Amino acid sequence: MRFRSLNRIFAGENCNEMKQRVLFLIRYYILSVALFLVAKVVFMLTNCASHPFRAGDLFDVLAHGFTLDLSTALYFLIIPLLITIVSIWYTGRGLTWAYRLWAVVTAIAFSLAFAADTALYPHWGYKLDASCLQYLASPAAAAASVPTWQLIMGLIGLIALMGFIGWGYWKLWQPLKRLKRRWPYACLCILSIPLIFIGIRGGVDKSTTNIGQVYYSQNAFLNHSAVNPVFSFLSSFEGSMRSDVHYEFFNSERCDSLLVGVFDTLSIQPDTLLRTQRPNIVLVMLESAGGQFTKIGGRDDIMPNFNRLCDEGIYFSECYANSFRTDRATVSIWGGWPAFPTISLQKIPAKNQSLPGIARSLCEAGYDSHYYYGGDINFTKKGSYLVNAGFERFTWMEDFTRQERKTAQWGVCDSIVFTRILQEIRGWSENEKTPHLIGYNTLSSHEPWDVPIQVLDDKVENAFYYLDQCINHFVTELRRMPQWDNLLLIFIPDHGVVHNGLDENSQLKMHIPILWIGGAVRQPRVVDVVCNQSDQAATLLGQLGLPHGKFRFSRDVFSQNYTQPFAYHTFNNGFSMVDSTRFVVYDLTSNQTVVGNAPDLIERGKAILQITSEDLNLR
Repeated sequence: MRFRSLNRIFAGENCNEMKQRVLFLIRYYILSVALFLVAKVVFMLTNCASHPFRAGDLFDVLAHGFTLDLSTALYFLIIPLLITIVSIWYTGRGLTWAYRLWAVVTAIAFSLAFAADTALYPHWGYKLDASCLQYLASPAAAAASVPTWQLIMGLIGLIALMGFIGWGYWKLWQPLKRLKRRWPYACLCILSIPLIFIGIRGGVDKSTTNIGQVYYSQNAFLNHSAVNPVFSFLSSFEGSMRSDVHYEFFNSERCDSLLVGVFDTLSIQPDTLLRTQRPNIVLVMLESAGGQFTKIGGRDDIMPNFNRLCDEGIYFSECYANSFRTDRATVSIWGGWPAFPTISLQKIPAKNQSLPGIARSLCEAGYDSHYYYGGDINFTKKGSYLVNAGFERFTWMEDFTRQERKTAQWGVCDSIVFTRILQEIRGWSENEKTPHLIGYNTLSSHEPWDVPIQVLDDKVENAFYYLDQCINHFVTELRRMPQWDNLLLIFIPDHGVVHNGLDENSQLKMHIPILWIGGAVRQPRVVDVVCNQSDQAATLLGQLGLPHGKFRFSRDVFSQNYTQPFAYHTFNNGFSMVDSTRFVVYDLTSNQTVVGNAPDLIERGKAILQITSEDLNLR
């Protein structure tokens, strides 16, 4: 009798209705996984020019990333499952519209993730994550990186993609009929819920689903291609919203032993490079002007004037950027603080207000300070950080005419801002007792590389050629002024760029030239010891005879106790290390070395991450 009852339950019309619900969920899940696979193929084909791969690599990527795709698709299956559970008791039009709303949300989420991941990767060099949300506070500034026609075409393509994905999900839905016998399907759904969450988690082991599980190659592009962009975004969302960071690799004794004598804040020097300890200072942060565009990269045609000036001043030939983004480099340069892989201290006022700053130290020594920027000073909270770093006055995009603000996508082109700075310097009195500090961040050598001249065929290189012309004119005009005699002019790039095959696995990308020039410089000199841009804080203050003990992680490279020269660089969830003979890259996602073989350098890099995060979390 019992078997006959079960047969009645699972037979006839009731069975068909149950089958309809089960097939709906299966089809929804298969469509989601299929979209992820297609998106990966498009991602690889779109980026194949800069990251060539073999046909076999495509299948390897799909195979190794498949488990992550399966897990991510289960996230989006939860709502359809709940809808089908509700349909056991209610099958009205409200249920249909609830599903359609979810289909629209899914189509928008997938389309944005696929499009942003594919479009941004050539510029960022890493997978989509939640850090992109922080740029929504200044959408106009964020959009300045992209030409208008590309924005329009991209928007059209995005809408078409949303429509295609949304149509696919809509077609899956068929009006459901109420079940006559509800408890079998209800039990089936209840039993499926823990299975879905186990699938999302990636099993019952201690290790949960994570990006590192799909990494399989020494080729970073193949690993990145295997990562599901939707999962990458979701998994990074929580971390991007936090203001603290935690890196723990060693016990405290081991960590301290790895850094003995590394961050000695004393300045012990036998001579000085400057004619005076209180020169007027102009520090120009050169947007994206890595060594790849100068003689460091064997190029004499892109920035010939800068190359020539390096022979006329103090040239740091073995310096390396601390990070890959301007917001991180700003804190490294002005605050002497090593950058973190996944957070930007510039965007966290609650933390950076307690950090040291060159401008604050100089103002305490009697300097007047003024910062220039041709763009939006509030973009990525730049203005608030510079205030916390000690700057007193600001000139930015809103202080220029409407016509001047239209000279570049990002705001005011470099030549106009350089001219405004020259006007201020001309007003300095030779007998004035108050020394001056000017900071300036150029912007024309940034995507979309829109500059008012066209000399070189390569659009990127042409932007740096324009920057070089601006630098040459600026220095030439300064030499004609009496203020030149007491001026220290510092040029320091923020980072290199992904161009001509360079990425974070390339030492040249992080290699930057730094130049001190001006009448305050005693004589030309080449500084060929390995160092970081974050070391400029202690080095400059040391030359001025000012204390820099607050700059705990900045080193005076001219000090006699600078005996362990190395450079440290971070990128999205990874870091690299350089000394006089070795270069290594370590990926924190897969916890493996991807370039080079120097375990001692890797351990030192981990120790730096640990000690700087511990220090930051105490602030």
